[in-house]
Amino acid sequence: MKPDAPILIPVNQFDHFYRGGDRIGVLRSGPGGPQRPEEWIASATARFGQAPQGLSILPDGRVLADAIAADPSAWLGDDHVQRFGSSTELLVKLLDLGQRLPVHLHPNRSFARQHLGLAHGKTEAWYVLDAPPGARVGVGFANEMRLTDVRDWVNNRDSEALLAALRTRDVRPGDAMLVPAGLPHTVQEGVFVLELQEPTDLSILLEWEGFAVDGFTDGHLDLGFEVALQAVDTKAVSDSDLERLVVLREDIEREGLVSALPQAADAYFRAHRLAPVGASITVEPGFGILLITHGKGQLVTQTGHLDVSEGDALLLSHSVGSWQITGDVTAMLSRPPD
Repeated sequence: MKPDAPILIPVNQFDHFYRGGDRIGVLRSGPGGPQRPEEWIASATARFGQAPQGLSILPDGRVLADAIAADPSAWLGDDHVQRFGSSTELLVKLLDLGQRLPVHLHPNRSFARQHLGLAHGKTEAWYVLDAPPGARVGVGFANEMRLTDVRDWVNNRDSEALLAALRTRDVRPGDAMLVPAGLPHTVQEGVFVLELQEPTDLSILLEWEGFAVDGFTDGHLDLGFEVALQAVDTKAVSDSDLERLVVLREDIEREGLVSALPQAADAYFRAHRLAPVGASITVEPGFGILLITHGKGQLVTQTGHLDVSEGDALLLSHSVGSWQITGDVTAMLSRPPD
């Protein structure tokens, strides 16, 4: 059966090593809470070393990844399959931070191919759904670093030195930011984001004090830190470098279909904010994950219409065809590269 109608996606959460809050539970009607700071939405990606955890189950009981593999053209479209095969090229998450994320990084594609035999690294992006006033993120080192110093900080569990070395900036609800693979980063407690990333679960921890994980055992992708730390981008990141990675809410929160990420993200994934404001928005056929962030509206497809409201997450395959959204509603649409 072709997936020719939108699919309401059930909640897909699991316990993690850092604390979460209640906002996923409120938005998605459960469960959220301290042990479950993430939801993986319409995921065809498994947790690193813990499959099948992470994989989404469709309402009919099928594993989404298996359904796509059985008929990739129906789900993804012929053009996508010719370029990427049956990979969705996308993993979408909600992250509700009940504590600061540890300083960590993700390998790029070259490192992932060489050391892990994988086609993807983990460039990612954040769209900020909520954040306390003055919330900050750290992305990249403020000054060029020696890898030996980074290695010493990891071995000595020197969180203070790692945090002090990062370039930081404020983020507000409605802002978005691209985080290229290789850059060490952290996000302050209290920030709630929609995250887009390449379809892997590859993280290298640089610190873990106060977190329910032993980085010496589980922080290096089973490569050992001597190899894993070769993935660290030690170059200096300036304030202007960060500015180029950010799209401000003033440029995103407009009516219509508006790109929410800098152009450099297009090679990895796309994110658009949809705000019909009294008219309808038409979206061309293609695989997409739609999260309703505010209000109520209607999703209209060739097979009919579906009432949608805040917290709904919908999977739209290529077979759905072009579709429209209308009503007093705001949504975020996550898609693979064009």
